[in-house]
Amino acid sequence: MEFVLRFPHLNVIPRMPWLSHPSKTKKNRIFNTMEDDNRHTQSAMERASLRYRETLRPDPVLTDPYIRCLVPTDIQIDVDLDLQKHCLATKFIDDKLLSTIDKIDGLRQVVLLTDGMDTRPYRINWPPSTIIFDVSPDITFRRSTQNLQDVGAKIRRSCLLLHVPSETSDIEQVLCSKGYNGARPSFWVFQGLPLQTLGNFKDILRLVSNLAMKGSLFVGELPSSFFETDKSTKMEWMDKIFTSHGLKVKMIEYDEVARNLGKQESIPHCQENVLFVAEQLQFSDVQMEIWRREFERIEEGDEEGFEEL
Repeated sequence: MEFVLRFPHLNVIPRMPWLSHPSKTKKNRIFNTMEDDNRHTQSAMERASLRYRETLRPDPVLTDPYIRCLVPTDIQIDVDLDLQKHCLATKFIDDKLLSTIDKIDGLRQVVLLTDGMDTRPYRINWPPSTIIFDVSPDITFRRSTQNLQDVGAKIRRSCLLLHVPSETSDIEQVLCSKGYNGARPSFWVFQGLPLQTLGNFKDILRLVSNLAMKGSLFVGELPSSFFETDKSTKMEWMDKIFTSHGLKVKMIEYDEVARNLGKQESIPHCQENVLFVAEQLQFSDVQMEIWRREFERIEEGDEEGFEEL
């Protein structure tokens, strides 16, 4: 099957100079070759299959009404297998997204950094005027979108889904050209976006650091291939790399998510990804520019008043 300002001056981390000019930083493509494309598409299919299987379970933690069209027609599903961490992570991210939208007035920007088979734009009941930016592999996204449209999936009226190919050399510029506004609240999801190197993930952190308004959340599931398996080492590494980009991070235990959902069954430990929630502690580039202009305006006014005296 082809699947397809006044700004408060307290509690703010100053923006480091090298973060203020993203156009001058090196930009890495997420992946480039057809081999990479096929491999990451297969991984996306495997994750979709896990969500499909969870949807069929008698007591699912996650129900995805559209996922069937994204998996092969002849797929064999064993609903008796253990609850998978990927499904727990998906449920956790969904709940965190919806609760944050309820709490923050005016949160109408959501950035999904995914594998191209994310059905959130279709299955979540978005507030009116929400803009969903999907950053994912182009070919996977296009094939998935066609399959979803074929089964009648639609974005909620008055909302907008905009795709940004992860292959582009300047994701930040494309996001902004499509209407992303760094002076407005946003919610960022990281789940499934294919990464080749630690440098790729640092590019993502830099992207969030530059664009996310102060107080915005970055929530996701990070492959553990970038750090040691020891829990204390993971936390130390996560804290260091997120803090260096102006983000405060917290690791979330999968077992804790399962307990909160009333699931006492054992969770397999073969998928050692890391579930996290991070908060933007510094101003976005756009907020800093607004602050700079306001400061210059006040300074000019003070100088004019002094001359009059």
